Amino acid sequence: MKLKGKVAIVTGSTRGIGKAIAIRFAKEGARVVVNGVSDIKKCDDVVKEIKKFSGEAISILADVSKKADVEKMISETVKKFGRIDIIVNNAGILDMSDFLSLTEEHWDRILAVDLKGTFLCMQAAAKQMIKQGKNGKIVNISSIAGFVGFTRLAHYCAAKAGVIELTKEVAIELAPHKINVNAIAPGAIETDMTKDILADPQALKGFLGLIPLGRIGKPEDIASAALFLASDDANYVTGATLIVDGGWTIQ
Repeated sequence: MKLKGKVAIVTGSTRGIGKAIAIRFAKEGARVVVNGVSDIKKCDDVVKEIKKFSGEAISILADVSKKADVEKMISETVKKFGRIDIIVNNAGILDMSDFLSLTEEHWDRILAVDLKGTFLCMQAAAKQMIKQGKNGKIVNISSIAGFVGFTRLAHYCAAKAGVIELTKEVAIELAPHKINVNAIAPGAIETDMTKDILADPQALKGFLGLIPLGRIGKPEDIASAALFLASDDANYVTGATLIVDGGWTIQ
């Protein structure tokens, strides 16, 4: 029960990595906000799953790329639970496009959700944490795409690299307020976002050839890392990016 009594928002938590984090946090005693962008039923399904083991959670819809939505999510969380101790900025989108045919619209949409959304959620949550006069934990989900290039993902790589640098800078500014700001850079993880890529035998073989541990990661692998960074175990860790990739980037 490392998060007993804590209130945590996990953005983009209706599936994949976000869902795994929300469930893990609830099992560790946190009261959790399950967030999606448009389908309340998907949020409610995760909430029901959490309640099956007597966890406590609520559903809140919010488009993280819109400031008004983010501020509403923060205010609704405080209205329900009275505080915010943790936010995991996981919401993200991905589409593939050759660099030479990448449209301005695609570029803007990826950066709006994956980078701007992280900024908006960090800022709004930090203001509430400071108002509370308590410590806080901010965990941003980046990607190894923020460190290494991936073909047809110029926009995604740029956004995820931005999250890593944003994490460092904000960690400095929020340190006087005892708010820890860290990031996680997942490698290849089995999620809805990657299932089409991993379904290609050649692509799967290529990925496995790059991973020393010899397997594709699971959402639960990232949830374990998020739990560490959100808990008191990480009180002396800030501005760091924890790479969870089975060893992909060490070669």
